[in-house]
Amino acid sequence: MSAPAEVEPSVVGKLSTLDRFLPVWILAAMAVGLLAGRLVPGLGATLGAVAVDGVSLPIALGLLVMMYPVLAKVRYDRLDSVTGDRRLLLTSLVLNWLLGPALMFALAWLLLPDLPEYRTGLIVVGLARCIAMVVIWNDLACGDREAAAVLVALNSVFQVIAFGALGWFYLAVLPGWLGLPTTGLDVSPWAIVRSVLIFLGVPLLAGYLTRRVGERAKGRDWYEATFLPRIGPFALYGLLFTIVVLFALQGEAITSRPLDVVRIALPLLVYFAVMWAGSYALGRAVGLGYGRTTTLAFTAAGNNFELAIAVAIATWGATSGQALAGVVGPLIEVPVLVGLVYVSLRLRRRFASR
Repeated sequence: MSAPAEVEPSVVGKLSTLDRFLPVWILAAMAVGLLAGRLVPGLGATLGAVAVDGVSLPIALGLLVMMYPVLAKVRYDRLDSVTGDRRLLLTSLVLNWLLGPALMFALAWLLLPDLPEYRTGLIVVGLARCIAMVVIWNDLACGDREAAAVLVALNSVFQVIAFGALGWFYLAVLPGWLGLPTTGLDVSPWAIVRSVLIFLGVPLLAGYLTRRVGERAKGRDWYEATFLPRIGPFALYGLLFTIVVLFALQGEAITSRPLDVVRIALPLLVYFAVMWAGSYALGRAVGLGYGRTTTLAFTAAGNNFELAIAVAIATWGATSGQALAGVVGPLIEVPVLVGLVYVSLRLRRRFASR
């Protein structure tokens, strides 16, 4: 029984200084962004002046830099084993496209019944399933990279197909059935397609081509032992840069309405905790191993805040309550999911002991 106890120290011991103190760096990046957005005149307007598909160009670049190294690590020749795992795919679809949006709808109405703009913004966040930062959390938690690539691609396909329909259902149809106020969501399917192509398609293609070319030129051993360690840190550099820019853009909105931020944060905290813990329990119940259960949990708990913010701004305006709710999403999600990375590493021992 001594082996399981050695799993966590061996994993944590392999983390670099940047990885090991990631919560510190992320909290510092959030603080720097908030202070910069609050103290530097015109910084938010300057950063947001150029946008890619409704997302600030600096944020878009940060996301691409963040995702590329992780997707370059994926062994694409092993994807068949993931696509053939019906338990994983079906469970992910149920969690992401049935339970996740329904849970956020229920929490938004239960905890924000008197704040319709924030409530609507949270429902939109719940509909935008994660296709970006989840690859970072999954990688840090030693999840299954190949499974993450497949589930993120699956979420992307369903996001294009289902986002608009689910928005109509949860904002206009279901509230009407329940005798509650309704609202509308005007979002172009092509806007969602562009978001998927930019924030998933570009780094996925770059990662795939990099592995193919690198392995053909120098072999897999060189690619994984020499090349990947060189580009690996850029994933976290991109993450920290993205966080600084994101909170610089929205620093004034967040710091000027602290009580509203607290109200919005409560349902988000419950949502992340329930989705992550429930996904872990479900993954273990259906017999998935640690790697795929971890991937399942993070892909189900994370949300595509880039899409949610872009949709809220396009539909209701940059100063709307809906947009503020979208901005508070990563304010809560980032530190919470970083904490859950460390919880995952501890849970790894239990999986190893089975």
